Amino acid sequence: MKSIALVGLEKNTGKTETLNYILKNLDKRVGVTSIGFDGEIRDQLTFLSKPQIKIKKGTIFATAEKTYYQKKFSSDILSVENTLRTPIGKVIIANALEDGEIILAGPQKTKDLKYLIKKMENFGADIILIDGALSRLSSASPSISETMILATGGSLSLNIDTIVKKTKFITDLIMLEKEENDKLPNLPNGIYSINDKIIKLPIKSLMGLEEMEKFQNIFEEFGKKLYISGALSETFINFLCKKNYIEEIEIIVQDFTKIFVNPETFSVFTHKGGKIKVLQKPKLLAVTINPFSPYGYEINTDILKNRLEDKINVPIINIRKEGRILQKLLQ
Repeated sequence: MKSIALVGLEKNTGKTETLNYILKNLDKRVGVTSIGFDGEIRDQLTFLSKPQIKIKKGTIFATAEKTYYQKKFSSDILSVENTLRTPIGKVIIANALEDGEIILAGPQKTKDLKYLIKKMENFGADIILIDGALSRLSSASPSISETMILATGGSLSLNIDTIVKKTKFITDLIMLEKEENDKLPNLPNGIYSINDKIIKLPIKSLMGLEEMEKFQNIFEEFGKKLYISGALSETFINFLCKKNYIEEIEIIVQDFTKIFVNPETFSVFTHKGGKIKVLQKPKLLAVTINPFSPYGYEINTDILKNRLEDKINVPIINIRKEGRILQKLLQ
């Protein structure tokens, strides 16, 4: 593994705690950054205290100027990236000379994050950790990180059924079947029929009703296997769910972050025989659980863990009790 994205299904699902455990226990030289802003002392929505991101001596970290100069430990600046700008300054890459706590604020664009990861590798990082969130989908894209750890838990809901349903849906998207077609990634943006021939369709988008009506007239002519380079929308999947030939329909997208569909609609589409595949998929290494709600409630950890294990075929880890399981997976 060269890189791992830690992605929270919601704020306060224990992502930072998982990140801190890895930073403390991984026996490799680690590079760490964030997409967007994280690591604040208090949650910006709930105003409740949050665990700080704790790095140890020798860690390479990348953060914006403002947050870099707020730290209280010694470090060497390795690079000031003038072309990587955030709302709070240029990105600074540094080497920690002692243990300390840091607020991470990294670039938001995919291409900038990929560049930053490469720079940290060049400075000697064996593995890169990316602090992300599902609301910042770029952090979860397999074009950035080959491996993912998903954090879920009590902040999603006080109802275990709801937590399991939401977590299962996201893991289903992450683990969609991969399409092995080396021609598709090189195509310009657009919508393509990829049946006997690859044909670019005369449609720019499949987001609105006007496009739906236009698509209706050419769908059967060009075949029912499509590659969509952009977003796969709720509107389009709903449109397809009404077709009596749905079991013939196969849609390919770049990766799961391009799918903007409700769980119910996704379930109807797949149960009727429709298929969705991806060109790139990350390896979902584990799902970590945090039973605590930021408002003081606690979910029964054992019940939540057992329910998730029944539905999801990856390790489900309570990081406070079972961190060593994650440690073994990372070796």
